[in-house]
Amino acid sequence: MEKSWFVVHTYSGYENKVKTNLEKRVESMEMTDKIFRVLVPVEEETEIKDGKSKSVTRKVFPGYVIVEMIMTDDSWYVVRNTPGVTGFVGSSGAGSKPTPLLPDEVDRILKQMGVAEPKSEIDLVLKETVKVKEGPFADFTGSIEDINMEKRKVKVFVNMFGRETPVELEFNQVEKI
Repeated sequence: MEKSWFVVHTYSGYENKVKTNLEKRVESMEMTDKIFRVLVPVEEETEIKDGKSKSVTRKVFPGYVIVEMIMTDDSWYVVRNTPGVTGFVGSSGAGSKPTPLLPDEVDRILKQMGVAEPKSEIDLVLKETVKVKEGPFADFTGSIEDINMEKRKVKVFVNMFGRETPVELEFNQVEKI
């Protein structure tokens, strides 16, 4: 059995309580081998009130938590019967197992929360010649002078009007030649 992420519907405003209750139940019912992480998807926002800005945490999906688990009858029962849980999202009827989130949906949620490290599917190297695929510099070629893995950007020197001009681009805006 493989672990997947599932969306659990909760009473509105009970997301953090459900997370705490479920984590306690997982511990007390010895389900740590089947239920792994419980997350309330949140994002940081800057709110400006009375001319002052402050950082606030907003729930991305109010009324929902996501649970990383191996779906079995036992693990389903533990989650389903946690106080505050109204059910799984994606169950098509009584007794049927819910549908897990797709990997790219999970990646997007985790990245938004800052939980997942962006996967580095980039195989570019310094001084390599690349072609710009999109944007105002599309079809220009240039040499990679800097790679920033954190920001997922590269600095490419393109030849414009007979000069080497540094251009900062997203990984997905360039391709190897």
